[in-house]
Amino acid sequence: MGLSRLAALHGVATSYSPSPDVTVSVPDDTVIAVLAALGVDAGTPADVRKCLVAAESRSRLLPPTVVVWAGEPLPPALAGLPPGSTVTVEPEPAETPGHLAGRPPAPLSMRSRAAAPAAPVTRPPGTAPGSGTSASAAPAASPLAAPDTATASAPAWWIPPPHGVHRIHVRTPDHRRATATLIAAPARVPQPPERSHGFLVQLYSLLSARSWGMGDLGDLADLAGWAGRTLGSGFVQVNPLHAAVPGRPTDPSPYRPSSRRFPDPVHLHVESIPEYGHVRDRATLDDLRQDAAALSEAVLNKGALIDRDAVWELKRQALELVVEVPLTPGRRAAYCDFLAEQGQALEDHALWCALAEVHGPDWHTWPEALRDPRSPGTARARAELLDRVDFHCRLAWLTATQLAAAQRSAEDAGMGIGIVHDLAVGVHPAGADTWAQQDAFAPSMSVGAPPDAFNARGQDWGLPPWRPDVLAATGYAAYRGLLRGLLARAGALRIDHVMGLFRLWWVPEGRPPTDGTYVSYDAEAMLAVLALEAHRAGAVVVGEDLGTVEPGVREALARRGVLGTSVLWFERDWEGGGRPLAPEKWRRDCLATATTHDLPSTAARLTGDHVTLRHRLGLLTRSLEEELTEDATDTAEWLALLARLRMLPEGDGDEEAAVRAVHRFLLRTPARMTGVWLPDTVGDRRPQNLPGTWDQYPNWRLPIADPEGHPVTLEEITASPRLHALMEVLRPRKPHTAPPGERRP
Repeated sequence: MGLSRLAALHGVATSYSPSPDVTVSVPDDTVIAVLAALGVDAGTPADVRKCLVAAESRSRLLPPTVVVWAGEPLPPALAGLPPGSTVTVEPEPAETPGHLAGRPPAPLSMRSRAAAPAAPVTRPPGTAPGSGTSASAAPAASPLAAPDTATASAPAWWIPPPHGVHRIHVRTPDHRRATATLIAAPARVPQPPERSHGFLVQLYSLLSARSWGMGDLGDLADLAGWAGRTLGSGFVQVNPLHAAVPGRPTDPSPYRPSSRRFPDPVHLHVESIPEYGHVRDRATLDDLRQDAAALSEAVLNKGALIDRDAVWELKRQALELVVEVPLTPGRRAAYCDFLAEQGQALEDHALWCALAEVHGPDWHTWPEALRDPRSPGTARARAELLDRVDFHCRLAWLTATQLAAAQRSAEDAGMGIGIVHDLAVGVHPAGADTWAQQDAFAPSMSVGAPPDAFNARGQDWGLPPWRPDVLAATGYAAYRGLLRGLLARAGALRIDHVMGLFRLWWVPEGRPPTDGTYVSYDAEAMLAVLALEAHRAGAVVVGEDLGTVEPGVREALARRGVLGTSVLWFERDWEGGGRPLAPEKWRRDCLATATTHDLPSTAARLTGDHVTLRHRLGLLTRSLEEELTEDATDTAEWLALLARLRMLPEGDGDEEAAVRAVHRFLLRTPARMTGVWLPDTVGDRRPQNLPGTWDQYPNWRLPIADPEGHPVTLEEITASPRLHALMEVLRPRKPHTAPPGERRP
């Protein structure tokens, strides 16, 4: 009982329910290990009692982070303050534009009168609003209050602060004091300006005639510009472009990066860098370009897989030459601005990259002095490797500028949203983020998923989780920086496994996933930071909420304007017999698709090819005949519905017609966004990733291909009759024609 109470105080579950009528107890050893990762010693009954006494006797006037939503009642932590308490809201300098211009913000003071009737505004003579002097009641309007934050539901003494992250100071009449981070957030994230369709693509798989062996940011800008102008598309969604852990071989999965904060320069289109044209050693550049052309030739015409390591080796050599070219004054100023904007986070990332070149990609194996980013030894290494640190800072800047160029290309083409970036659920345990932010990650823990109907053994993703207590204590600084960096050059953000904003399945090192447990996060704070940063960027947010979802999560996300993800084959009326869900019953606030990068292509689903693929790889748990029969029954139900709705005029037996019918159905739903898997437009049958495989299948290394498996280039895709026939289904009658560069509200 004591261990359960202690676990509950720290958000650690001692049981979970994989289904409404089943409850599974978590092993005590797991609970003890998870508590230890949170800095709580529960190894013995005596330790548990000691920690319980300490935790239950600790009375906090305020939690470490407090959330205030615009237009909504104050949280209990503030609404329940003792009458007469003085509350001062002090904007943090880094959050205040005025401070950056040399005008430090003034604190906002007020006095709680929660137990007394509202009083008229009074101030001591000679004081002005926001001067830092406590007032007995709030004025009708505060000079710091944004117009949309005023609310009648707040107490009369409360002066709504502007959207942002501030420090709040409280002093009670009995002289107790508290300071906390205050997140003042808009009630909802920005919404799509209109219903729209767009493409979903794994960028590395999209090779053009100019690619260096894999798709790049130049190809992304080209795709967005073409789709917006020619097809009236509203967005292009890509895989995570986070920085990967270097090495041979590099982990090809974009969902296990070294850093989520900074993009990977392997995505650079080298020739688009302004300094490229001024490199003196043209012979070496020409040789590198010929080698890159050979890589593309091997992938496109000889059946080779995308070789990220070979691509990076060529690009690295070219970039070494490019950065030797002096920057023009204007470019130098822009680079300096980028360095100042990114600050310590970029310096740490670049230093990790430089150290990894010398000592290998796993910082746990480095000399002990270098394992601490703040040690004197690391400071000496930084000075010794200054040129390499600057090289990696420069690459981060160049990549960021090309990301921004891709978004501008999308906007100039009339896209209402533009590029939708993807946020992976975690990072590699040996990468740059875990080195630079060691205190923020739970040691000896990995994120995964509990056993369910699809995987009786559960899942271990090999990603260390953030510590919720450290996030709260630091005002979610790491999370804020991560979101701000991603959203700065995006029209929208997709959050992989968005349920992780509420809780994550932690698996102790050395234990199977079945022995994990859920650890809760402060969802109010996580959502508030998300809403704040999305509001600042004017960006839409899409949450990947497929699979097991805790009750209330989808409702909480919808309340904050976060769109969900709906995939056709999973949308069934489970309360009405499990039949395919009629289009009018789909939710409106979602991205509706026929498939994802982890699922079979639509052609493979319709033909049953995905079942035979899994059979060849030995992944089926039943006979091939049983699996094919069940799959064919499922497909037949959907095709019958499409026929009844008159979306399949060509009748059965026409694969391309069936793919078009599936997308007609998606368009019939009220979904705000309709996503088209780009490989579906040319009949590709191969999944980009096959969960449950490692070396049995070439995950994350396949170019987009035609039905026979022959790779196709971006140029061939855009000219494909099959693509244009499919997009006629989705093409708006009147293409979006927003003026170039126009931003949505």
